[in-house]
Amino acid sequence: MGPLSSINNATTAFSQQASVFDAIDAENPIIAWMRTIARNEVLRHMRPGSQLLELNAGTGLDAFHFAAHGIQVTATDGAAGMIVTMRSKCNDHPGASVQPILLPFNELQQLPARSYDHVFSNFGGLNCSSHLEAVLRQVHRVLRPGGTTTLVIMPRFSPWEAGTALHGNWSLASRRWKKAGTMAQVEGVPFPCYYYSVADVENGLGSEHERLSLRSLSFFVPPPHQVARYRRWPRAVRVLHWLEERTAHHWPFNHSGDHFLITMKKR
Repeated sequence: MGPLSSINNATTAFSQQASVFDAIDAENPIIAWMRTIARNEVLRHMRPGSQLLELNAGTGLDAFHFAAHGIQVTATDGAAGMIVTMRSKCNDHPGASVQPILLPFNELQQLPARSYDHVFSNFGGLNCSSHLEAVLRQVHRVLRPGGTTTLVIMPRFSPWEAGTALHGNWSLASRRWKKAGTMAQVEGVPFPCYYYSVADVENGLGSEHERLSLRSLSFFVPPPHQVARYRRWPRAVRVLHWLEERTAHHWPFNHSGDHFLITMKKR
């Protein structure tokens, strides 16, 4: 499966999920926790009137949140179903400054000739790319000097997946270590997923960018697909949240987890 067909499969999968995407999100408290952390990180670097480019914006859950804070959002996604849903939300929020654009993350050169104060991608959207460095070069191009990039990326090591080796599930335990990618599936449509390190992000953006913050998401706290366990063990989960918040910003935890969140600033 080549890079173009891989991206097409991913966009087809997420298009088919568009109608149920918001419901899945609303029912999962772990997703809500992760999304709140990511949103707060982005807003730390923005002010009303700032221009935000969001990649893999989905149905606009984050885009409309930022617009409510006075941010002008260009919300891109390669999945037509997601954009259709987002445009319908624009009709329900006529005052929101959200511009949905059907555009895959590997075609940012097709954006209008403009630059942005911030670039954001949530929940491992860029892990659908087999050429992260090429995407990040385009991010560098559209980002203004002094602008920031916040990305939520799935790294090569997740303790929750690695731990399944103890139960003999070596396939799941090792899937993030495969440089050629691992097949994932959404709505019955298969597509490859690629896992990246902090160094991959920093090298992709280049030496003109400096790291402002880095933290883990779901190193100790169960990842979103473990939501049943999360609900079953409320007391244990409180302890895991306590551990997460005291370690999330420190090595080696901040390079691992189900995801990591990184913010870089263009000099």
